[in-house]
Amino acid sequence: MALHFELVTPEKLVRSEDVYMVQVPGSEGDFGVLEGHAPFMSTISNGTVSVFSTQSAVPVEIAIEGGFAEVNDKGLTILAERVND
Repeated sequence: MALHFELVTPEKLVRSEDVYMVQVPGSEGDFGVLEGHAPFMSTISNGTVSVFSTQSAVPVEIAIEGGFAEVNDKGLTILAERVND
């Protein structure tokens, strides 16, 4: 099974892919999301999103600035104010 992950900014869709896990810099602490995670919403702090394509993969790290994360039955969507390339 895989988690569907989307990273969106006001300007564009940055990533849309099926992954193993995503670690998110939540405003109340980092949290990880796997397939089947309970639905919730959280604000995001400036920090790094770590995207694991498989369980043993080295994560791809993406620097973001603020925003929101939503987990639902379709996966994880991060609405970031800005992505630093």
